[in-house]
Amino acid sequence: MTPLRLVVLTTAVLAAFAGNSLLCRWALQDAHIDPAGFTAIRLGSGALVLWLLVRRRASAAARAGGNWGPALALFAYAAAFSYAFMYVPVSTGTLLLFAAVQVTMVAAALWAGERLSLAQWTGFGLAIAGLVAMLLPGLSAPSPSGAALMLTAGVAWGCYSLRGRGSRDPLADTAGNFLRALPLGLALLLVSADRLHADAAGVALAVLSGAVTSGLGYALWYAVLPSLGAARAAGVQLGVPPTAALAGILLLGESLDARLLLASAMILGGIAMVSCGHVGPRAC
Repeated sequence: MTPLRLVVLTTAVLAAFAGNSLLCRWALQDAHIDPAGFTAIRLGSGALVLWLLVRRRASAAARAGGNWGPALALFAYAAAFSYAFMYVPVSTGTLLLFAAVQVTMVAAALWAGERLSLAQWTGFGLAIAGLVAMLLPGLSAPSPSGAALMLTAGVAWGCYSLRGRGSRDPLADTAGNFLRALPLGLALLLVSADRLHADAAGVALAVLSGAVTSGLGYALWYAVLPSLGAARAAGVQLGVPPTAALAGILLLGESLDARLLLASAMILGGIAMVSCGHVGPRAC
């Protein structure tokens, strides 16, 4: 892959991952759609796009893969993510999600016997301290319920990433996991039937989140990942929270405060120190 093509595609991936937060918050803060509806449409449109991408491969044997364990984690992430953005802004939600994913990945690595250097331990501690500082009670603290939901989404996505690290065909497995998660999304619609609502804008935002920023975004990520390598891939992901925060400010009128800026510096700086050892998720 040429350097220019790599830069263009990597930038598109960064925008897609940040776009997931922006589209969800946009749809929910103005009540264009309910979180259960957003989750189901996101999973459905993502499954369709990923399935079509797998089917158009030259190989006749190409088919969706995956299994139910990762699919459950994917559904838990998508549902908690949607409900969380009823309560937290884009900047806060994306940072909480990113921090929870990274902490889950590092904890799993430690559990598996991986050793961290002193610098990595320092970075891990700094990131945890930033997360604590962000969640401490105060006027600018995020909603406790929203924060809990987003941390749950991050842990679920971390578990999903861990289960998928050994995949030989990540695109096919992601397509299969989306297809398996879709019935769970439809079941969520049934149990939330009395609270369902949607307008044309809400449906469109959910479809964009599933088909473009999720489906196509993940496909692009798997395409550029071999050319990026572990270290640069981790660095790219560090750009997701700032990109999402900027989009929230420009498009949704959100604002940043001193607490969030300090917590962001601690969390992202700490994760950068840990990532020097190549510990981190494949996508978020």
